[in-house]
Amino acid sequence: MSVYANRMRTKLSESLAPTRLEIVDDSASHHGHAGAHPDGGGETHFNVTIESAAFAGKNRVARQRLVYGILADELRERVHALSLKLTAPGE
Repeated sequence: MSVYANRMRTKLSESLAPTRLEIVDDSASHHGHAGAHPDGGGETHFNVTIESAAFAGKNRVARQRLVYGILADELRERVHALSLKLTAPGE
């Protein structure tokens, strides 16, 4: 797994204690598009699925803000886009 995917996995696991966490680097699908890193090394676009009790009682925007806050460094450094699927257990 890539450096940024590992960093994201660690941060999300520690912060959200997810029951499900999937991180897929989808950068190859966006090669040549806005946000693609000029070095071609990927790690700019990710599909992230998280199931966590931390999302219970929160709306979609609050869930997204929580994740963006946790991954602020990665988004500032290299990650251009996250496609997020965020659920609480039982949803």
